[in-house]
Amino acid sequence: MSLLVLFDVDGTLLLTHDEVYVEANRLALTEVYGDAPEGPDVPGDTATAHTRRALTDAGFSTEQIDAGLGRWCETFAAQYVRLLAAADTSHWQLGAGAHEAVAALANPALLTGNPPAVAHARMQRLGLATYFPPGQGAFGCEREQRVELFALARERAGNWPAEQTVAVGDTPLDVASAHAAGCRCIAVATGRYGRDELGAADAVIPDLTTLSSALAAVE
Repeated sequence: MSLLVLFDVDGTLLLTHDEVYVEANRLALTEVYGDAPEGPDVPGDTATAHTRRALTDAGFSTEQIDAGLGRWCETFAAQYVRLLAAADTSHWQLGAGAHEAVAALANPALLTGNPPAVAHARMQRLGLATYFPPGQGAFGCEREQRVELFALARERAGNWPAEQTVAVGDTPLDVASAHAAGCRCIAVATGRYGRDELGAADAVIPDLTTLSSALAAVE
């Protein structure tokens, strides 16, 4: 059986800080909660987990957060798609070798903390949409904890075995979540973390140009 390969987005496929994402989130938080706290950043976390942490730190109760979280997800996605349609993203940097690496795979999918519509809009801009059709992978706003996304992605792939599933990501949380879900992880040192910090991964590569050989080594 071939591998199910689950790609993170930020720092893995898309290497550029996305100001559209930041503004869409600010607008959605303000509309739903009346405030837009930034909160502490945990690289690799889902959008919903980050939002809960930011709102909690700003004094919102669990009940208040839960009451608005679904609407926040919908509003954030809608705002992102609207803003992106008018945005100049010519400066966006696709990870080196990303297109070739994804195109070479039999079973690529996304596993990202981005809400579904946000992730798919980004893939469209990056020229990768054909490889990541809706209905596959797993996304923020579908599950709050990253580790929970793996079971959903495998279910959507026809209950793909965990031992034949490999995540590709750029943070220690990507690595830890994959292992906690019974999957493997290839870490790519294109985000804020270097080889030493990603050392718990099954393999660490400098960029996606060497992904195929790394996958062959862990298969």
